[in-house]
Amino acid sequence: MAKSPDAHDDYVRGSQEISEQESTFDAFVGLTKWGSLIISASLLFLTIWFQPGGAFIPAAISAVVLLVVGFFILKSSPKGH
Repeated sequence: MAKSPDAHDDYVRGSQEISEQESTFDAFVGLTKWGSLIISASLLFLTIWFQPGGAFIPAAISAVVLLVVGFFILKSSPKGH
């Protein structure tokens, strides 16, 4: 069915509210960042602990160091450029 020439579209480019999309994207990026750090620290911990001759204490220290360094690298900076 063809549109009549008098039909007007209500959508105006740039006028749609996008706050929900922005908050969803921010949540996704945050979960990805922090989840990746936790997975990396867990893998480091398990690798050092279960390698031949590995031990719990060095593994725990390595994982904690990675978590602390990762926290300071990944923490959010103020919005803006």
